[in-house]
Amino acid sequence: MLDNQASHTAEYAAAFRALEAIRRPAAVRLFDDSYAILFLSAKLQRIVRFSGLPLAGPVVRAYVDRRWPGAMTSGIARTRLIDDLLRAAVGEGIRQVIILGAGFDCRAFRLAELAACRVVEVDHPATQALKRERLARIGQAVPATVTFHEADLKRQDLREVLQTAGLTPGKPSFVLWEGVTHYLGEAGVDATLRTLAAVCEPGSRLVFTYLHGGLLDGSVPFEGAHISKEQVAGDGEPWVWGMVPEKMPAFLAERGFRLLADAGADDYRARYWGEAGRRMRGFSFYRVAHAELAVRRS
Repeated sequence: MLDNQASHTAEYAAAFRALEAIRRPAAVRLFDDSYAILFLSAKLQRIVRFSGLPLAGPVVRAYVDRRWPGAMTSGIARTRLIDDLLRAAVGEGIRQVIILGAGFDCRAFRLAELAACRVVEVDHPATQALKRERLARIGQAVPATVTFHEADLKRQDLREVLQTAGLTPGKPSFVLWEGVTHYLGEAGVDATLRTLAAVCEPGSRLVFTYLHGGLLDGSVPFEGAHISKEQVAGDGEPWVWGMVPEKMPAFLAERGFRLLADAGADDYRARYWGEAGRRMRGFSFYRVAHAELAVRRS
């Protein structure tokens, strides 16, 4: 992303959530997110509202899926999966949530379970400034339990950011790192994981997304992948890091984490949409890993 503007990919992700939030009937939605539309351009807002008209929704979603194969369905199902993992962690007693590269994520406002949690959102200053402005526009108060930290993690020390975030020492955290690793490169991913292992308490949970390494080295021919790669590169946010899933357990273990689960888009679409999800194509390279900090590292 450019230093003086919010992330394009954060807006696209919000657009997918907004389309799901207006899908009819309401009973078929995987989640509700009335905030997502706030972060869209006027053009995208018109498209989302048009999709809420009778018969228009399927047409809009079909167009989006042709233009960005699998990105929308993957993003929607992934949002629900992460919601469920976060709710489960809170249900197990975790009361601190760290969202790295938060973008326009509004879980701190839309998930009732987080009302009792300390939530720290970390992201680029331009993205956070726009997020604050749009929330203020609708009069959305930011609870005292929610903290926005403006930080460019390519230039600033994550350890210093988290140490000043007001987290309670000795308590485990839930760390969400969605839609970020593939922009950092291996050195950035490694540094972030090692910092989290040094700052967080054992028993903390980490949920992060990553790309199948076969996408980047060309060893796995994922359907529609070339379209997505060209689009993100054209937006100035090229994908630069991924990993073959079979190597992920050892990669995490070297950094103090134990892998609990690892699912690709085909898996989580099938989980929430059943047979219809199994027929969905595209973005199969996009994965969600769920890990636990087993050993704190200094």
